[in-house]
Amino acid sequence: MPPSLYVNLEGVNLCRHGSISIIQIYVLPNDHTYLVDVHSLGEAAFSMRSHGKRTLREIMESSTVPKVFFDVRNDSDALYSHFGVGLNGVHDLQLMEFATRRPPRGYVSSLQKCIQREVQMTAAELHTWKATKEKGLDLFDPGRGGSYEVFNIRPLSDDILKYCIQDVRFLPKLWEAYYPKLMPIWAKRVELAVKDRIMLSQSAAYLPKGERKARAPREWERYI
Repeated sequence: MPPSLYVNLEGVNLCRHGSISIIQIYVLPNDHTYLVDVHSLGEAAFSMRSHGKRTLREIMESSTVPKVFFDVRNDSDALYSHFGVGLNGVHDLQLMEFATRRPPRGYVSSLQKCIQREVQMTAAELHTWKATKEKGLDLFDPGRGGSYEVFNIRPLSDDILKYCIQDVRFLPKLWEAYYPKLMPIWAKRVELAVKDRIMLSQSAAYLPKGERKARAPREWERYI
């Protein structure tokens, strides 16, 4: 069975040097996306407990609760640096895509490219997806005249709300595309590489930006 939880984060310069605004969690069995308002709640977002259930911190740190991210590095960096949340039980779709791609592999892919390649959409659905993406970028991308501070405005605008919800809902489709093609030896390599990504993101040596992030894990170079 596929994992139940698919996670993404938005923020202002999302890494140790910035802040977390929102955590998006798509729960596959419920077909519902939950937005956790970290900007407003702060530490309480991770420590609140409802009806005896696990806290968000306990879920994120559990090795027995699978959680699917796409490129976990800056998300992990931000969670650990600002709230001391050490991720466990993570599957990284970016690494899974690379591991199942035919050689020559070269660079890791972006989420947008993976969605365009793997998710089957009608012409109308594709138009809506692209329009939602573009409206969001116009609002938060400084290179397009936007500001990441839009993720901290409450209530969220409809365009930002749709942007936050949209991509995380496609992550199960990417899981379905990559997981069946993942050979056992590559599944193990991916598992180890995810742990390395998380460990590096928690270290003083981690650089949230840079060309190196576009390349495959260094230890994979002899296989590709």
